[in-house]
Amino acid sequence: MSDRPDSRSRGVSIKDVARAADVSVATVSNALNHPELLSADTHARVMRAVEKLGYVRSESARQLRAGQSRMLGLLVLDMRNPFFVGMAHGAEQAARADGLGVMLCDSSQELAAEEFYLGLFAEQRVRGALVTPTDSSTTSLSVLRRHGIPYVFLDRVASGDEACSVSVDDVTGGRLAVGHLLEQGHRDIAYLSGPMSLPQCRDRRTGALQACDEAGVDHDAVTVVETECLDVDAGRDAGSRLLGRSPRPTGVFCANDLIALGVLQTLVAAGVAVPDDIALVGYDDIDFAAAAAVPLTSVRQPAAQMGATATELLVREIAGDEQHVHENVEFAPELVVRRSSITRH
Repeated sequence: MSDRPDSRSRGVSIKDVARAADVSVATVSNALNHPELLSADTHARVMRAVEKLGYVRSESARQLRAGQSRMLGLLVLDMRNPFFVGMAHGAEQAARADGLGVMLCDSSQELAAEEFYLGLFAEQRVRGALVTPTDSSTTSLSVLRRHGIPYVFLDRVASGDEACSVSVDDVTGGRLAVGHLLEQGHRDIAYLSGPMSLPQCRDRRTGALQACDEAGVDHDAVTVVETECLDVDAGRDAGSRLLGRSPRPTGVFCANDLIALGVLQTLVAAGVAVPDDIALVGYDDIDFAAAAAVPLTSVRQPAAQMGATATELLVREIAGDEQHVHENVEFAPELVVRRSSITRH
């Protein structure tokens, strides 16, 4: 029978490596973590034993000893939304460039889920967290503060000097969207907002009303219709509600593209011409916006760049720079005009 440990039946331990190389466990540890402390011959002998036995060190055990991991936590509102997929991609790319991984979690806009995942981040001792909170309160983030885990707000502006943040100027975004509809001659506009508990939805409404002020139009030109969610189903439901209104709005601004695409499906199915009967503007400019049956006008957010920038801010804070000052990075949105909002004359 071979003296070689069977790694298929049990894990090869650091003691097995020490025994095979005829050195102490401490020497094996130094060979793996501090080779500069060993002679070239000793280090080579240990590494030959590591290769022969197929030893793989336990990253989880190393993390427990060090009190930290090589993972960042990323908590977003809804991974069904391609906007958040883009942010996650940007964050992952930036994290990998610094030798870090990303643990991605989805709160589905539920506070209980948010609290669960933030607690999980603390249990896993993530190096830091990127968080899009479900509402304006930061109470759920207390678990990160208790464990000294730095965090950055993503797609949300931090209040005061609590943390770094990366966001888009949603007030300007709402102003661009409704200003465009007003320029097209619309004076009965519905804003399908999503939950008003989300600051993004409130800011986009503020921007919509600013557009009215700039155009010299009464705020009554914009009717706010709150939806429970920010998904396609909510858009379909809102579209049905719009069809039941008399008179119907001639312009619709949606808080994101998923709602807009749901509205578009309902209107097209009902024989309503977009944009001749109802003009439609979305928000985010996800890939599906340009590929829709009627290409969708949308307010573009640089999702991947936002994720990468937030990760870079977090990595700098993790590095422990004593001169670190929290930054609030705000990107400017861009209106991308397509056929859904340009009425043919």
